[in-house]
Amino acid sequence: MNVDDLIAIDIHTHAEEPCCGPRDDGYDEFQAAMATYFRNPAGKDGMLPTVHDTAAYFRERRIGCVIFPVDAERETGFRRYANEEVAQIAAENADIMIPFASIDPAKGKAGAREARRLVREFGVRGFKFHPTLQGFYPNDRSAYVLYEAIAEEGAITLFHTGQTGVGAGMRGGMGMRLKYSNPIYLDDVAADFPDMPIILAHPSFPWQEEALSVATHKPNVYIDLSGWSPKYFPPILVKYANSLLKKKMLFGSDWPAITPDRWLADFEQIEMKDEVRPLILKENARRLLGL
Repeated sequence: MNVDDLIAIDIHTHAEEPCCGPRDDGYDEFQAAMATYFRNPAGKDGMLPTVHDTAAYFRERRIGCVIFPVDAERETGFRRYANEEVAQIAAENADIMIPFASIDPAKGKAGAREARRLVREFGVRGFKFHPTLQGFYPNDRSAYVLYEAIAEEGAITLFHTGQTGVGAGMRGGMGMRLKYSNPIYLDDVAADFPDMPIILAHPSFPWQEEALSVATHKPNVYIDLSGWSPKYFPPILVKYANSLLKKKMLFGSDWPAITPDRWLADFEQIEMKDEVRPLILKENARRLLGL
């Protein structure tokens, strides 16, 4: 990857299309509800980009991307996209793509073994967690065996925080519980794993100030700005991005729910200092990822 040739690094893109043949029961309805929430045609018509499609899209725009699946088999019944497959496709597109993986913490020691293998044999650089979709509190000590493996392998963790489009508008919210994604629970994780980088994904509505507090207090905590159009960023988030946390904010789109084209266009319209924009778009991610 020639980072100097890139205009940005997107720290938050999803491998959404199932790898295991026909979609599982309920998956179409789930994706259609997500598309409605994000006002995005992707998903409504059953067409989602493959990882190869994603690589081509980002290469055309000269934007590097971190890509990952989400292992939520236990809570949703949807088979996960194989971590190995995502990593292999990312390796084939290493000029533009960086692989993260996802493991449900409920898999315990088996999950920890998988994490070590993915880092050592497949070049996985980090791990995505979605507390609401996976149904766990991030500071639950049962998850620590997995965090220990990730930390010892020198990998990065990325946690969904705040409200989610998953289950939004569906009966009972598809059983998803928002409480798990309050970023304050990650303060414990940051204290207990002080050398493990932790990314708080998204503006953390309705807990934005909790996220800013944790990121300000803990040196190993970053915030990615994915999942929202920048025009909806709360003023306090923009204020911290322009000042105290300017070296800890990361560009992320939440592809395919939100496209980089849309995000970057709206980012141009908000009040951000000229010297801060390149930090958010590329330089902070370059440093965090060691590129």
